[in-house]
Amino acid sequence: MKVFIAGPISSRPDTYRDDFAEAEDLLEAQGHVVFNPAELPQNESISQDQYLGITFAMIDACDAVYMLSGWKCSAGAKKEYEYARLSGKCISDEEEGEYNVG
Repeated sequence: MKVFIAGPISSRPDTYRDDFAEAEDLLEAQGHVVFNPAELPQNESISQDQYLGITFAMIDACDAVYMLSGWKCSAGAKKEYEYARLSGKCISDEEEGEYNVG
């Protein structure tokens, strides 16, 4: 299964890469192909709307979305959640202890 990771990035500038990498390792260990937006370049010249265009395309290519803890406080992750929900994707939530996707 192809899985997109969604979670807070801009509010955790010092730790988000580690948080996403840990989730990526967990999901890959379960046999999933992981789409990790934390690997995208972070640059002030790229707007949040531009990032969302990229992450929505990543979600389109995936079967499921894995929501990291703290996503409910992230404007971008909330938009990704809503997009995934409206697209009919399987959604798992780390905060609710849902570590398996699909």
